[in-house]
Amino acid sequence: MLKKFFLVVCGSFVGVILASIFFTLASVIISFAIFGSMASSMGGAKIEKNSIMYINLEGVLNERDNAGNMSMMSLMPNQLSGQSLSTLIKSLKIAKNDDKIKGIYLDCRGMASGMSSLYELREAIKDFKASKKFVYAYGDEGIMQSDYYLASVADSIFINPEGMVDVHGLASSTPYMKKLLDKVGVEMQVVRVGTFKSAVEPYMLEQMSDANREQQEHYLGSLWGVISADMAKARGIDSTRFKALTDSVMATMNTQDLKANKLVDRVCYRSEFEDKLRKLTNVELKDELKLVTPDDIVASADDPLGTGSDIVAVLYADGEIFSGKTGGGTMPGVNSDGIYSEEMAALIRELRYNDDVKALVLRVNSPGGSAFGSEEIWKALEDFKASGKPFAVSMSDYAASGGYYISSGAQRIFAEPLTITGSIGIFGMIPNASNFFNNTLGVKFEEVNTNPNAIAGAFYKPLTDQQRNALQGMVNRGYETFTGRCAQGRKISQDSIKVIGEGRVWDAITAKNIGLVDELGGLEDAIKWVAKKAKIKDGNYSVCDYPNQEMSFMSMLSSMGYMKMEHDLQQRMGLFYTSYEQLQAIMNRDRMLCLMEPIEIIF
Repeated sequence: MLKKFFLVVCGSFVGVILASIFFTLASVIISFAIFGSMASSMGGAKIEKNSIMYINLEGVLNERDNAGNMSMMSLMPNQLSGQSLSTLIKSLKIAKNDDKIKGIYLDCRGMASGMSSLYELREAIKDFKASKKFVYAYGDEGIMQSDYYLASVADSIFINPEGMVDVHGLASSTPYMKKLLDKVGVEMQVVRVGTFKSAVEPYMLEQMSDANREQQEHYLGSLWGVISADMAKARGIDSTRFKALTDSVMATMNTQDLKANKLVDRVCYRSEFEDKLRKLTNVELKDELKLVTPDDIVASADDPLGTGSDIVAVLYADGEIFSGKTGGGTMPGVNSDGIYSEEMAALIRELRYNDDVKALVLRVNSPGGSAFGSEEIWKALEDFKASGKPFAVSMSDYAASGGYYISSGAQRIFAEPLTITGSIGIFGMIPNASNFFNNTLGVKFEEVNTNPNAIAGAFYKPLTDQQRNALQGMVNRGYETFTGRCAQGRKISQDSIKVIGEGRVWDAITAKNIGLVDELGGLEDAIKWVAKKAKIKDGNYSVCDYPNQEMSFMSMLSSMGYMKMEHDLQQRMGLFYTSYEQLQAIMNRDRMLCLMEPIEIIF
């Protein structure tokens, strides 16, 4: 018996050792794969003569690359890593002045992106065309509206004989869930300030309010006005005629009619299109095209971010705002999961005291979030501004509610015409599931307490009048603070801010007219403005992106594990995964929010 015991113990011990050795070896192999992939993509890329810049319009267009994700995602099955707007913009600037690059090949495969990001990318392609190099776009099965917006600026659009073009306008879709909540016995107890603060509507109304419909009709109409005018002008189609085409269920139109209506230029197969590119770049028909990716182009440049010891810092604030820390996240301050106020504030403080940093551009792409987190970040930015260093904001797709809160103190606010901003309002929601527990489940909660509000806001009972009034007072104070911050930053009266506040969402063009935005322009415009304001000698400066995206080996492994788990969860849950993500976000939010309503804009 004792011998058997020792055999079992020894066997287990050997098993643990072997497992440890296996894990270590696997980790080393994975790390070499990651760093090898990163090295191949980050250094030493060489651009050959007669190359073509290949832009694959597929996947998701992100603000910037997530650290290590390009390499790690390539190790995951059936994963498309997405693309980075910052990399695309940098690569287009480099390619414009590189004689070895003869033109651009836009491959339309259906890229998901915010509208402002597409506008900024489209403007960069237009700037590239000033080099007199060609820009051609090709679509196989179909050219979706977002791709067509980019493709419309090309010299020519080519399409497969069986392909289609789908341009249909903009629409928004918001699910209203009050009836569902009533059926399961849950009441959302809402406290808010702002007639247009519609983030709470789906939980308290059965249909859209007149105020919410009014604001959505206004900003969608303004956004589509810009997009449709851009496409019509680029294609040389009268605006009235273009509207008729978009209203005609364009996706059903055959390719010859698309060509006859000047929506495309040539109908051909991809092989024929690529043969044309071979002739343009003096490549033998039997040889492969010399295609280079945006990553290749950026890697080939000596210093794509500029030269000089003086730094213009670009700080990315991308995602929903949360208070506190990431709790073990792989990237401090900002990551793919959102903006964490404590870490973001600490990073702003570092930039404030970094003598090499002469100016700051806050790149905001956020619908808002925690009211406390927004205030914490606002204070850190005010301290930065007090140092005498110039501070500007560049708004991306969204800079709304808390996203506007953290932007409001900037010395100058830049936004693209397709940016969505404003939503100056605040709200709180506390569920009351007493009916669900008592009547549906037959569960009754009994309490023993020393004070009447010892368990205030519990999900299994309704708020008392005293508690609701107290919460409303808290929300009112938050709104006073929010509008006061905006008034201080914009240098207008608080009453004026309240008139254009009320939680209303604005498009950037209207926002500029009412004083919420200073100038229509992109990130590059904001960088040039702060550099000039900082009086950097001869404009000699480097642009550095923050937060730093370098990751440790263990962080990479941790991130890989999380990505694998997330992938498996997506595979198992299918269509329910989006609902699961939304539920998780709700569970992690603060009680008091400066958050724009989660409207799905169908583009």
